[in-house]
Amino acid sequence: MRSSKNPSPIVWTQADGTPVSCAEKIALLNDNLSLLKQECQDVLEDALLMGCSEKQVRDVLHEVVNEIINPLKK
Repeated sequence: MRSSKNPSPIVWTQADGTPVSCAEKIALLNDNLSLLKQECQDVLEDALLMGCSEKQVRDVLHEVVNEIINPLKK
C-alpha cells in the first residue's frame, strides 16, 4: 500500500505475494479505491461541517474497514 505522501501506484498482490498482472483487474481495483477514498473524504467533510470530532469520524471509518467480512474465506 502507498502512503498519501507517496504518489506511486499501488502494486496489487495476490495472496501468495505475486503481483496481479491483469490490466483490467488493476484498473478496477484502482477505480474502486479512488471511489472509496472520495466517499470517505465526503463523510469526513460533512461531519466536520456539522461540528463532529475529526478523531471520532476517523475512528468510525477505521471501524468500518475492520468490520468488512471476506465472503470468500473458507
